[in-house]
Amino acid sequence: MATRWGICSAGKISHDFTVALKTLPAEDHQVVAVAARKLENAQEFANKHSISRVYGSYEELARDPDIDVVYVGVIHPYHLSACKLFINAKKNVLCEKPLAMNAKEVKEILDSAKKNDVFLMEAVWTRFFPASVQIRNLLAQGEIGEVKMVRADFCVPLLHVPRSVQKDLGGGALLDLGIYCLQFISMVYNGEKPESIQASGICLETGVDESVAVILQYSKNRMATFTCSAGVQLHSEAFIAGTKGKIQVPSPMWCPTSLVVNEKVTQYPVPEPSLPLNFTNSTGMRYEAEEVRQCLLKGLKESPVMPHADSLLLAEMEDEIRQQVGVVYSQDCQ
Repeated sequence: MATRWGICSAGKISHDFTVALKTLPAEDHQVVAVAARKLENAQEFANKHSISRVYGSYEELARDPDIDVVYVGVIHPYHLSACKLFINAKKNVLCEKPLAMNAKEVKEILDSAKKNDVFLMEAVWTRFFPASVQIRNLLAQGEIGEVKMVRADFCVPLLHVPRSVQKDLGGGALLDLGIYCLQFISMVYNGEKPESIQASGICLETGVDESVAVILQYSKNRMATFTCSAGVQLHSEAFIAGTKGKIQVPSPMWCPTSLVVNEKVTQYPVPEPSLPLNFTNSTGMRYEAEEVRQCLLKGLKESPVMPHADSLLLAEMEDEIRQQVGVVYSQDCQ
């Protein structure tokens, strides 16, 4: 039986996710409904993607009895309310990253999911790409020895995008870009909490971070660094350096389609889309969607690849970085 998806929000990322689902077998994945705050937006989305059920409110989607899991693609500040709406309706949820604006909100979502006994996963799609699976395998096999240093960068000009610069829309380079670097580092170090975090950043007049540089120190003399910026363009790649070699993730590190392991290059191409995409390699969201299906078939409430503990750790590290940089959202004061 197919996993039946409901799509919450008719925006750009929801479009790309729906296109990605179409690269998977129809007998495994079906989009049965879409909801937006404006019915006409949902209708336009449904027409484009041949979706039969259309709702002009998220509440209507939550009441649909024929949905197995909801993909939440709303902007960051609305993740908490949307997740709780669907979770309280006993719906499984795949929520776009970041799971919430801060660790307090993440805990609230995780507690709600546990209380209602539903599946919940933060959509950190990078972790499910074949290249990321291979990285974890190589590290587990000791291919590059003991990892001593991890470096990641994600810098792309976004100052023209309101969602990236306005505080009330959840703007800021860290939550939008830096989370990819941070989750990559955390994946390499198996979800270990760093012993120290040192962050420095430059903020816009709107009060959100334009650029951030971070140094993380881990146990056993291991370190990691990352840089994120919404103001400039850099290579946006990642490196893992061990005692016996290194792994390079060329740009784009946030949706990797190749790896360089001790100078040997391996390609992992993503499928071609059936419709134009808004973002790079978006058909790669198929991998996180399939992870959700496999978890549901096994009766799991969280993914072993992106467990709840990792989502909470990411939020806690982001909180610490923002505090050092001087970025405070209204959600931090509630």
